[in-house]
Amino acid sequence: MMNNLSTIDTRSVAINTIRLEAEAVASLEKLVDDSFEKAIEAIRSSKGRLVISGIGKSAIIAQKIVATLNSTGTPAIFLHAADAIHGDLGMVQQEDVVLIISKSGESPEIKVLVPLIKNFGNILIGMVGNTQSFLATNSDIILNTTVEQEACPNNLAPTSSTTAQLVMGDALAVTLMEMNGFGSDDFAKFHPGGMLGKKLYLRVADLYKQNEKPEVNAEADIKQVIVEMTKKRLGATAVMENKKLLGIITDGDLRRMLEKGIAFDKVTAKDIMNPNPKTIEADELAVDALDKMRSNDISQLVVLNRGEYDGVLHLHDLIREGLI
Repeated sequence: MMNNLSTIDTRSVAINTIRLEAEAVASLEKLVDDSFEKAIEAIRSSKGRLVISGIGKSAIIAQKIVATLNSTGTPAIFLHAADAIHGDLGMVQQEDVVLIISKSGESPEIKVLVPLIKNFGNILIGMVGNTQSFLATNSDIILNTTVEQEACPNNLAPTSSTTAQLVMGDALAVTLMEMNGFGSDDFAKFHPGGMLGKKLYLRVADLYKQNEKPEVNAEADIKQVIVEMTKKRLGATAVMENKKLLGIITDGDLRRMLEKGIAFDKVTAKDIMNPNPKTIEADELAVDALDKMRSNDISQLVVLNRGEYDGVLHLHDLIREGLI
């Protein structure tokens, strides 16, 4: 029978769960040993892929690890242990390395699958929570993910153990990523879609060229400045002299001028411009433009193309692309 909810301290239960799983993760540090290095070398030197298999909750963890590996430059595929012994074993190629994940290492499907992998001659890595198990004793390399206690109050439901598996998988992926020199440019190639992709490949040049190019002469009067800013709809205009950028005038500059009560007929663009505008080169990343706007609390950046004024990037351009 389920416990009466009124007798349960929900915060304490949650905090205890987090503590137990954190302890399980911390204990993995002692388990990153020579076997871990052997696993890394086996995967790196393989001319095939890393095939990762499991059953139950471990199968779900295996799928996540596969996704992480593929996104960080290590080819990997998922093979469900139950499906493997019912026809899908043909997915395993001669040069593949096989990683089987299991807490007990004694699941019936694992006991059937392991001898088949061994007969194929593939290197078998066992990520296992019982180093005396069938999987462990039959693996070429063991990744030990033993945990002291599940976060489940009955010490039964896979909680701490699956967290440990997941973290060990991340350790594999990140180590391989660094050893293979997988950088942000590579990451962008594998993540072209969504927010992550845009942050890695979208550049200022992809955004500002759709805007008009506001500019006035340094001697332009205030009426000309307002007309140009209104017409180009960017809330700012560049101030130019002999085709060189002198500064920028924004809506804020106009408001400050009005607050000072300066007579319009005596003011030119160069009198109220900011002579030190914040700029960005066209080939820089759009996310860097966003950081610059945020750090300076501004809505526009003057865009330079090889040092020459070429337009204005507005905060709305970044919003439209979903970077905010």
